[in-house]
Amino acid sequence: MNIILRDGNAYEHLKPFTFTRPVSEIRIGILTISEKYSRRGLEVSWYTQEYLSVKYPMVIKDVNVVVDASICPTDIFVDALSNLKPGQGITIHGSLVAGCITADQNISNFEESVKETFEFKVSLTQINRLWHIFQFNGTELNNDFELLTRGRTSAGLSSTNKIIGDKIFVEEGVWAECAVFNTTTGPIYLGKDVTVMEGVLVRGALAMGEHSQLNMGAKIYGPTTLGPYCKVGGEVNNSVLFGYSNKGHEGFLGNSVLGEWCNIGADTNNSNLKNNYDEVKLWNYALGSFERTGLQFCGLFMGDHSKCGINTMFNTGTVVGVSANIFGSGFPRNFIPSFSWGGAQGMTEYKLEKALETASRVMARRKKELDGIETDILTRVYELTKEYR
Repeated sequence: MNIILRDGNAYEHLKPFTFTRPVSEIRIGILTISEKYSRRGLEVSWYTQEYLSVKYPMVIKDVNVVVDASICPTDIFVDALSNLKPGQGITIHGSLVAGCITADQNISNFEESVKETFEFKVSLTQINRLWHIFQFNGTELNNDFELLTRGRTSAGLSSTNKIIGDKIFVEEGVWAECAVFNTTTGPIYLGKDVTVMEGVLVRGALAMGEHSQLNMGAKIYGPTTLGPYCKVGGEVNNSVLFGYSNKGHEGFLGNSVLGEWCNIGADTNNSNLKNNYDEVKLWNYALGSFERTGLQFCGLFMGDHSKCGINTMFNTGTVVGVSANIFGSGFPRNFIPSFSWGGAQGMTEYKLEKALETASRVMARRKKELDGIETDILTRVYELTKEYR
């Protein structure tokens, strides 16, 4: 079965994260959405924005199943997809979310090729707004934990650690000493070559991607996800870091999502609850305005390659774009455009050349290269976001 994950309406609503990736490359739970398919043995490609398609190409075969990329698959959903024949589709609450088509049919309007539909009535996670990433992280973390550990035996942990409950899975190469892991509130997954330093307190659920690290004395409340190569310290609650991002020092991060290659300065804090306990509003690129979230707890959303200096304070429901650099005293505005430089005292443009230089240096520290493809993507984002600066 050839799965083509198609960016739909959610793409605009999930910016700034989808400025630099298709919807299916958002991490929620342990895996990205596309990895949830590939880990089930399926071939996956992407139907996304033209400037992203070099990095995320589409593969068309004789028969293809086009699926809304915002849906997190389950075994039951994958089985339903596998039973589709050309011309058939799946609806959820009456909306078409998947369809089987042949190579000669139009993928951009695959709906026209679907003549027969089946309603899928089993609950699924669907990511349509920024806050859904942390809001549904617990559900997806549980689902991914079951997927990744099914039929496998966990590696062991040092006897210096305290484990409460038994829902913990440890991959090879994990180093952890003198830490407390409480799995009674959710599963804990420690990926390959993870490091958990002395004095760390974890209250599940928690997922740590390969080579990620918890620094000494960190306090983690689940459900929280650290993607690969993340370094985290201080206090973190119900947050998702996609990968290659650091919050290495003291300070609070709650009900928040960080993209890749972000860095949070020492003693930085974000508010996740308004003083009057009112509903949080959040900037929405698709609407061009702030949108009601229906949530009391909602924190920081930071796009790829953005950074903040020490002692930065982020207000409740702050959206930071791609390659922004924030610093200084006071609370910066709660919508910070991509390629912005400054803080509460005012913002100027972060020149593209300087931003690319910084990105190259940061990636080199993890033995990654800012190649021509990545440079072209960031350049395109710079052009697309000029209207907001």
